[in-house]
Amino acid sequence: MICLTGDLHHQSLRTGNQLHCELSELVVAQRFLRLLEEAKVKVSFFVTGRAAAEQADELRPIVDSEWVELGGHTYRCFSPALPHRIWKKLAGNYNGPAPYESLDVWRTVDILRRRFGRRIVLWRNHMYMHGPNTAWILAAHGIRLFSDGVRRNARGPEPHPAGLLSFPINVMPDHEHIFHAERSREWVARWQQRYAWRDDFGPDSYPIEEWTDQVLAGLAANEAAGAISNMIIHPITMYLADRFRSFERILGYLEGREVVHLGSLVDANVSAQGGAR
Repeated sequence: MICLTGDLHHQSLRTGNQLHCELSELVVAQRFLRLLEEAKVKVSFFVTGRAAAEQADELRPIVDSEWVELGGHTYRCFSPALPHRIWKKLAGNYNGPAPYESLDVWRTVDILRRRFGRRIVLWRNHMYMHGPNTAWILAAHGIRLFSDGVRRNARGPEPHPAGLLSFPINVMPDHEHIFHAERSREWVARWQQRYAWRDDFGPDSYPIEEWTDQVLAGLAANEAAGAISNMIIHPITMYLADRFRSFERILGYLEGREVVHLGSLVDANVSAQGGAR
């Protein structure tokens, strides 16, 4: 069983990917979705509140697809960053004070409901930035599963004390591990020297063809181990890296497997120890 997920951001965020792309991120996501629809593969998209507020017309074709499930991805992606950096210094929590974080979640849940009639139960914070209050705040706003963080040995959703489920990504992520956009070999080397960044799949980035090989190997290893795969793929990353060519290799693998919406795991009898039962 595989869950394909992706994050979609508002264009006014002006990410490195967005600045390197001649199309808006949501238009790229529409093209990505057409490939999924042709292959009859489901996807769970985590969407920012400002994307719904500022680009509803571009988001509408995505929301309306029967193959798409929506989740929240914060309202404004922790921007501006300075107050969050200050709060991190003062309180050790980048997400900000609990009332602020709660308002951010409420605004995202509210606008996705008002604009598109979707009551979301899924959440992923921008940059996987999960604070000490996050799970309890999410639960209070009706979120039932969050997917923050990367843990390669995760086998499926795990109960959290706040009363919802946690399911980290367990297949090598794309954005941080692929050379693309501004992320040249030189840029990544400087970034590594400055931050010593790494996740559970290590610190390295790869040409997209090598990354694709590792993703396919990871999916096969999870399948052999009886684990549910939770993978993250950003449409704009796939577009910038090689115009979806490598993703079409991954899609060929997914077409022959059971690909489900992440939300379907909430009510299913699924455990991290035993997979689907």
